[in-house]
Amino acid sequence: MATNEPRYRVPVPNFRPGDEPDFSHLNIPAAGDAKRPSVDVEGRETTALALGMVRVLDHNHQAVGEWNPELDPDVLREGLRHMVLTRVYDERMQKLQRQGKMSFYMKSTGEEAVSVAGAMALKNSDMVFPSYRQQGILFARGRDIVDMMCHCISNSKDNLKGRQLPVHYTWAEGNFFSISGNLGTQFPQAVGWAMAARYKSTDQVTASWIGDGTTAEGDFHGALTLASTYKAPVILNVVNNQFAISTHQNMAIGEAPTFAMKGLGYGIASMRVDGNDFLAVYAAMQWAAERARNGHGPTYVEYFSYRADAHSTSDDPSGYRPKTEARAWPLGDPIERLKNHLIGLGEWDEERHEALDKELNELVVKSYKEAESFGTLHDGPLSPIPSIFEDVFEDQDWRLIRQRQDLGV
Repeated sequence: MATNEPRYRVPVPNFRPGDEPDFSHLNIPAAGDAKRPSVDVEGRETTALALGMVRVLDHNHQAVGEWNPELDPDVLREGLRHMVLTRVYDERMQKLQRQGKMSFYMKSTGEEAVSVAGAMALKNSDMVFPSYRQQGILFARGRDIVDMMCHCISNSKDNLKGRQLPVHYTWAEGNFFSISGNLGTQFPQAVGWAMAARYKSTDQVTASWIGDGTTAEGDFHGALTLASTYKAPVILNVVNNQFAISTHQNMAIGEAPTFAMKGLGYGIASMRVDGNDFLAVYAAMQWAAERARNGHGPTYVEYFSYRADAHSTSDDPSGYRPKTEARAWPLGDPIERLKNHLIGLGEWDEERHEALDKELNELVVKSYKEAESFGTLHDGPLSPIPSIFEDVFEDQDWRLIRQRQDLGV
């Protein structure tokens, strides 16, 4: 019986647990197809980049096309090292969380190129406003591993004094803004910082990262409006890893053909990039940074990638996607792709890669033993109790003073 009741569309994932994943429906342009415009291009003229995809490494692991950044092999090896270290660190830290040595952890498996290549293409003086899964930025900028671990186990050397979840890092000395669990807040903050940098006549660029699901939040739209209006020197990065916790990207993309297309509505230069291609990520960030530094305004980048592991240690992805989906992902593993590119250049081999993996595993184990010398989550020592009243107000409110007196500290 026909009715006049409206029907509502509820987006669904392409595959459910038990399905055999098949990504043949994806329109993935060939490596080298994308054209590289001048950095002063008008935002409205980047439609082809927003609908296509910047890719450099082809199926033979060769660098092709106009976006090839032509990096020195030493730079490529450095990038490979940072990515391998990120993965080794993640694996070790997750095991420690499972052993009860920290409360929470989030791995970045499959997304290492997004953070490492992005950081390497920027200057260390540029300000970054990351989301979680960007620990590779810290490694690329030389953050001490022991200090990162001390934060994760909230011991006496935790630079955040136990006030943040593990992996919600901050590092003022490295121009790495505090990670917020309230997703999306970093986008407008990055735009504001960029506007201030421009006001002060510095060449400092800011960059921020969010996930695909966060594009459905109001902060996303506010940030793009401000960035476009004030032509802020900011790079707004969306990591489309296909899932926002347990929600497939179909819930956030709406009717847009790509997430990159969302930037065009604000007149911002926009592009989609192969997020598992180290060279493509580096080239896109390098281009966007040059554009921002020369006063041509913001860039919006979608990194097309895949979250190969759980959202966090409190998530079980087998409840919402096939167990074989990560292996079926057509854009491969960013570490393997860069490794094979270097091997193809004659600048790397499997023996050296195994040695690197062994070296970094030993480094991470040694670093954790040192981190525990400053205290453990269960046995301390932790940050001193009086520190809960510090580092917020320059002049303490009378209520805080009273509370501290009541505690006798």
